[in-house]
Amino acid sequence: MLFPPFSPIKAAFSSRRRFVQGLAAGGVLASASPWLQAAQLLGQRRASSGTPELRGTEFSLEIAELPVNFTGKARVATAINGSIPAPTLRWREGDTVTIRVTNRLREATSIHWHGMILPFQMDGVPGISFAGIPPGETFTYRFKVEQSGTFWYHSHSGMQEQTGMYGAIVIEPRDGESIRADRDHVVQLSDWTDEHPMRVFAKLKTQGDYYNFNQPTAPDFFRDVSRDGAKAALAKRKMWNEMRMSPTDLSDLSSDTLTYLMNGTTPAGNWNGAFLPGERVRLRFINGAANTFYDVRIPGLKLTVVQSDGVNVEPVTVDEFRFGPGETYDVIVQPKDDAYTVFAQSMERTGYARGTLSVRTGLEAPVPQVDPVVALSMADMMGSMGGMPGMDHGASSGMAEVGHGAMAGMAGMPGMDHSVMKGMDHGSMKGMDHSAMSGMGMSKGSVPPSQTVRHARTEYGASTDMRVDMPRTNLDDPGVGLRNNGRRVLTLADLHTVGGPLDPRGAEREIELHLTGNMERYTWSLDGLEFGQSTPVHMSYGERVRVILHNDTMMTHPMHLHGVWSELENSDGSFQARRHTIPVQPAQRISFLVTADALGRWAWHCHLAFHMDAGMFREVVIS
Repeated sequence: MLFPPFSPIKAAFSSRRRFVQGLAAGGVLASASPWLQAAQLLGQRRASSGTPELRGTEFSLEIAELPVNFTGKARVATAINGSIPAPTLRWREGDTVTIRVTNRLREATSIHWHGMILPFQMDGVPGISFAGIPPGETFTYRFKVEQSGTFWYHSHSGMQEQTGMYGAIVIEPRDGESIRADRDHVVQLSDWTDEHPMRVFAKLKTQGDYYNFNQPTAPDFFRDVSRDGAKAALAKRKMWNEMRMSPTDLSDLSSDTLTYLMNGTTPAGNWNGAFLPGERVRLRFINGAANTFYDVRIPGLKLTVVQSDGVNVEPVTVDEFRFGPGETYDVIVQPKDDAYTVFAQSMERTGYARGTLSVRTGLEAPVPQVDPVVALSMADMMGSMGGMPGMDHGASSGMAEVGHGAMAGMAGMPGMDHSVMKGMDHGSMKGMDHSAMSGMGMSKGSVPPSQTVRHARTEYGASTDMRVDMPRTNLDDPGVGLRNNGRRVLTLADLHTVGGPLDPRGAEREIELHLTGNMERYTWSLDGLEFGQSTPVHMSYGERVRVILHNDTMMTHPMHLHGVWSELENSDGSFQARRHTIPVQPAQRISFLVTADALGRWAWHCHLAFHMDAGMFREVVIS
């Protein structure tokens, strides 16, 4: 017998499995929710996701605390109308909607309508667009619905989104639906922690990799020795140690504290979506997680992507896609068997959310094993030169500059000629404050975005531990852990918005911002400046602006610009897709065009909740 009966070790394994998989009946405690009881008495319609569904133009939403139990531990969540996720709101393009939001919490709250084009006063960001909703008060949102598709809403106050305050929005096109489907399911992914979010944040501030249990091990080292030789393996380990970074630092959090949810249901709970054989089923995937990138696939089914961030795209068929907090993808599937597993594994590969598409409730399909952890590559750290075959690492030493003696660690790598660094004078760039570059005139038409890297002088400080000088600009990389995995994986290069850009004009000027951070200090910023230290980004009403986002970190950041569309372009300046949230991979430089047609004050931030809270946030003023 491996373990004696009731062994503490065995109990620990059992407890961890329960935490990762959750309880089969875990979630909202219905007996404590008068909203759910009232919904049952009134026969309120429930969406296919299992959450309440509200239709029309007049809505009343009430925000209050709610007892929940996802893992075997009773906790208190933040809910809307007693539901997690919040009720799915069904609107119609062209209608004016009125939403009365009443705050029953003991603290201020808010609702942000993610991806919606509306007056800035209705955007729901405290301190930017309005003051927030004080306890006991009601705020009325009223705006005309100018778009259609799949969107979502969530709190923009404190850590309330992380504690359950999020829901789906489905908007019917004014002229009728052009995407043919026989059945429609919302699939909203999220993550839950039994810990208080501020306690989680405090742990990260003390130790940035606190929740990373995929650190390099002795077996990993000997595997490197067997594959690459002892000298190269030692140099690799020495490099990472001296950078004080981990090649498996893909996510701040893991299943050590997170339980991954699908439509508010744990993996053990197994959300179920019904279909009839032969139907075309539309799945509206929404990443409403606070901290998790998900890799989504349905073994045995192809996914035809038809919409991205609420906008129709030319259909593209894949096996899998990755998306981060804030992003949405609509896919069409055509199931033929009785049951299929909807599988969404976390990017750091410690857990998953799952549900089942089936012809009747109670059926299950095999659940795949989580994929092996794949470490970050040199390309993820150094950009375009880091991934070139046969690269002499000595020539790449100027491609990325990392603090804390990291370059000394690189010097030990095979082929390294550290002397090439001596001519690099990064201080010569200190005078560039490119977040305020308003004088770069751009000619009309499709002019390629600038490839000249401009590090702001504010990047040279304690809040930044890495700078990439030769970033990648390609959009066809699925990302770490998905490359060459034997499946067809969606990339940004596959997305082509139907109808092209909204504005045919080329850029009049460029704004370049760098995504920066220091993992040891757990600081996140733009151009090395945390929110509160930075000044707003200004745009003139009606102008066409090219925005360049340059990722100087080793994490992927889903960047969300409120109020206006971000029209993603390729490195040659050709239009790709209209988005409201754009994931920027490590050591990647991407660009998009913005038409500044929405007057007011807007938020612009990373949609990883702790990154935003730690400072990766800017205000945008259009005047």
